Amino acid sequence: MPKVSVIIPAYNAMSYLPETVESVLQQTFTDFEVLIVNDGSSDNIVQWVDSLTDDRIQLISQSNQGVSTARNTAIGQAKGEYIAFLDADDLWQRQKLEKQVQFLDNHPTVGLVATWMMLTDEHNNLLSEVKLNFNQGNIRKEIIEISLIPCGSIPLVRRICFDKVGLFDPTLRFGEDWEMWARIAKDYDFGLVKELLVYYRQHSKNSSKNSQEILPDFDRLIEKMFSSVPAELQPIKNKTYGRMNLYIAWKSLENKDYQGASNFSKRASKYYPQLQYTKSYIRLKLLICAKNKLNPEQYTKFKNVFRTLKQQRDLK
Repeated sequence: MPKVSVIIPAYNAMSYLPETVESVLQQTFTDFEVLIVNDGSSDNIVQWVDSLTDDRIQLISQSNQGVSTARNTAIGQAKGEYIAFLDADDLWQRQKLEKQVQFLDNHPTVGLVATWMMLTDEHNNLLSEVKLNFNQGNIRKEIIEISLIPCGSIPLVRRICFDKVGLFDPTLRFGEDWEMWARIAKDYDFGLVKELLVYYRQHSKNSSKNSQEILPDFDRLIEKMFSSVPAELQPIKNKTYGRMNLYIAWKSLENKDYQGASNFSKRASKYYPQLQYTKSYIRLKLLICAKNKLNPEQYTKFKNVFRTLKQQRDLK
């Protein structure tokens, strides 16, 4: 029985999948199985997996049903004591599993252990570090307030967590990770390995095309989370709505929906006025203002300088 089951949902992901799988095979911890879920792909994933010789790799094929159902299918077949999720376009540093397995082995009350991550572009050029910041233990309040784990390729989770809290919600098209981690946080402590062990690839396909489309899922997700929290946590609901609208505002800006960015930033401050004094909100408003005042060439230069300064600050 493998110690770890690595679950990789894949939908027409062959541009990145071979490199992603190779980052698993190069792990210093080797007692794992790899469950690749072919979620109705039309590329050559079946032929590619058939050509692999590592018997730790298995392919599960199903009709296209989305990432949550793909993960749920693999969880049902997983044999590992611990379960790791890896998006088909992300990468792991070689010691990722070793560090996390050691952590869970040494901390029996922890149900999920996260790591820090590095943002990269589609060509693996490093962009900026993302250092998660929470204390080991019960972080339920913090995680329902804001999604503390921004990438599904980060966590290593005890299998028993899913036996207790259930599987991913397949009706959520966005935010299904956050909703799952919030459920786990109700019953288990969280841990953090403070090392950059995940490479989260940024490219056009993993940006939401229409920010308006994800709003209903966010609203339903937040209502679902707060339907089961105790009364003392209910007052942070507006704060959660504010932070999520700020997140959607940033997504709108990334997708060049500048009016949407402005509208969602206003919604964010309406829900939680204190957000207006945060660095994230101020940076967003500066970029929106620059877009309205500068011509396209000037705005592009301003945005690039702005991004460079932020990356330099993040890397300090």
